[in-house]
Amino acid sequence: MARRPRRNHSPAFRAKVALAALNGEKTMSELATQFDFHLNQIKQWKDQLPDGVTEVV
Repeated sequence: MARRPRRNHSPAFRAKVALAALNGEKTMSELATQFDFHLNQIKQWKDQLPDGVTEVV
């Protein structure tokens, strides 16, 4: 089985996924399926969101 090449995503895309997780309209499992990411990756971006927001302001 071939490995998928490493994907690099922009901070804007990461924020979009994290905000969707914070929104709470969908479960983390549904978001993982929608964005094709592992649950841990989405949670990590969700946890990093407050730190990134202070850099923008």
